[in-house]
Amino acid sequence: MNVPAPEKTRPLLFLAPMAGVTNTVFRRLCKKLGADVLTTEFVSAEGILHRNERTRRYLEFEPEERPVGVQLFGAEPERLAMAVQAVREWVSPDFIDLNFGCPVNKVVAKNGGSALLKDCPLLRSVANAVVRAAGDLPVTAKIRIGWDSRSVNAVETARILEGEGISRIAVHGRTKEQGYTGLADWRVIAEVVSAVRVPVIGNGDIDSAESALRRVRESGVAGLMIGRRAMAHPWIFTELRAAFGDGDAPAEVSLEEKWNFILEHVRREIEWWDGREELAVKSMRSRLMAYTRGFPGGARLREKMQHATSLETLVQIAAEYLAQSEVAV
Repeated sequence: MNVPAPEKTRPLLFLAPMAGVTNTVFRRLCKKLGADVLTTEFVSAEGILHRNERTRRYLEFEPEERPVGVQLFGAEPERLAMAVQAVREWVSPDFIDLNFGCPVNKVVAKNGGSALLKDCPLLRSVANAVVRAAGDLPVTAKIRIGWDSRSVNAVETARILEGEGISRIAVHGRTKEQGYTGLADWRVIAEVVSAVRVPVIGNGDIDSAESALRRVRESGVAGLMIGRRAMAHPWIFTELRAAFGDGDAPAEVSLEEKWNFILEHVRREIEWWDGREELAVKSMRSRLMAYTRGFPGGARLREKMQHATSLETLVQIAAEYLAQSEVAV
């Protein structure tokens, strides 16, 4: 697989694919901050086969993002195999990733995502069909540790996937039932590492350099996948690189640096939306809420941002906020 070789054998750093978050704009920003491997937002096999405009935007990526994979979900092996062939012709990614981890009910209701953790024969069929269709293109997978606390089967699932030719497995340390609540169980992730020969990527509750170092030491994973922390603090990738000896320890990110990053993200998003500024800014609202979490006076700030419809307004909000912060100091 065409992935970068980390300096000093540090773990590879993956940006977790997140619906509505990890479009090409955000992925490129995270790449610049130190993410090694990127994956598109997940897309259904049916969306691929219909080749509609919405799907095209999900799959869009720039050369600077490589290595980048396309994440697919679905429950019909034949349709997924056809989708893989279509993806190869359409965008030529570096790998295909199968989503067996999404806990969202509208996905699970269609027997996709985490639903396949309850149906190992179907999971095997899906993996087999996709690997065959992919040919020399690597296929990876993301799973959760199980459907619920009574059916934690990540080791079994991982062995099945390895046996069908899956070349790398990311494990989110929660069950489908947990969603994004509670704590990730890294003991199960460590069990998966011991059970298979393919690289295992750990995911769940990596929110600092300290937690990253501890989890790698305790589990032996080959890489770390960062999701929610990257949404609010994408500098986590720079911090983790430094923690594993690849770069100098970064200084604490100042409020001014954060605002510069936020506004740059908005500018790029407007460009990606072909200049449709109001639409782009509205699409960024949840992202703006995440970025400003923990800011002093954050509740009042977020109220202002909820009503913003232009970059100019956000620039004014930033200037006023920074001026008030200097007075407070």
